[in-house]
Amino acid sequence: MTEPRYDVIAIGNAIVDVMSPASDDLIEELQLNRGGMTLVDADRAKELYDAMGPAREISGGSAANTLAGLSAMGAQCAFIGQVADDQLGEVFAHDIRAVGIDFDTPPRAGDPSTARCLIFVTPDAQRTMNTFLGASQFLPPEVLNTEAVQAASVLYLEGYLWDPEEPRAAMRRAIEAARAAGRQVAFTLSEVFVIDRHGDDFRALINGGLIDILFANHLELAALTGEDEIEAGIAALKGKVPTLVVTRSSEGAVAIRNGERAEVPAEPIDEVVDTTGAGDLFAAGFLYGHVKDEPLETCLRRGAIAACEIISHYGARTEVDLKALMAEKLG
Repeated sequence: MTEPRYDVIAIGNAIVDVMSPASDDLIEELQLNRGGMTLVDADRAKELYDAMGPAREISGGSAANTLAGLSAMGAQCAFIGQVADDQLGEVFAHDIRAVGIDFDTPPRAGDPSTARCLIFVTPDAQRTMNTFLGASQFLPPEVLNTEAVQAASVLYLEGYLWDPEEPRAAMRRAIEAARAAGRQVAFTLSEVFVIDRHGDDFRALINGGLIDILFANHLELAALTGEDEIEAGIAALKGKVPTLVVTRSSEGAVAIRNGERAEVPAEPIDEVVDTTGAGDLFAAGFLYGHVKDEPLETCLRRGAIAACEIISHYGARTEVDLKALMAEKLG
């Protein structure tokens, strides 16, 4: 096996996040799914954008956020995702390259426009996300850079992107390419509604031995396994994936890797400002430790530290030197 060029390559939604503080009254007035993620069409996206207060725009998407965290820790990363040939597409491409991530997927001409996620953040730090998937749904298998996939230690796949047909086919092709090159495949389940729609596919991937690292929160674990009790859910999966990582919000996280179990508490924090990207950055910390062959508990601690940093401020991109923070916390 050749030496990998990348630590992690990810396939995910290429989304520009538009974030704004919001009152609980506004959430109710707009009839939003408070604290959840809702897919919206172009007309609804415009309606919600018009109702937002002053906002910040930055390239986002779950897998892209994870790569940004990895890059901030010093990992070599690449991203595959579809933008349109428009202004937000240029914003996304500029932002992701500016943090040191290789991105060479050609933009798509014509409609629909680049995806955007309109995020309303209430005073209790809950984020209510409304996502127009736009061009990100049209990532065709033929633009997949299989050479780059085979040049990465880990292929990281975003569950959100399993829904539309073209990117689902692209991810299946990427899994084949990664496995053929002897690389590892990591998968994040993303959200309960994704499991409700595609749980049979995910269980088939797991049972077929195609997933090496699986990320789930406690709700996703229950949806995937049918087990409401977290330990029963872990027991149902731990023999089917080499590495299982389960986050439990304020109760910390647990991982099972090749029979070894480790647990860590959530990192202490003075104030939770915005939970956007907490799971994405947890995955970043864990994956960094994993590709650097660190102990399982250290991988979890990296995840907890990264998640804690991201929820201390608005947005899903770090605002401190993450490499220095890890050195300070881990010694």
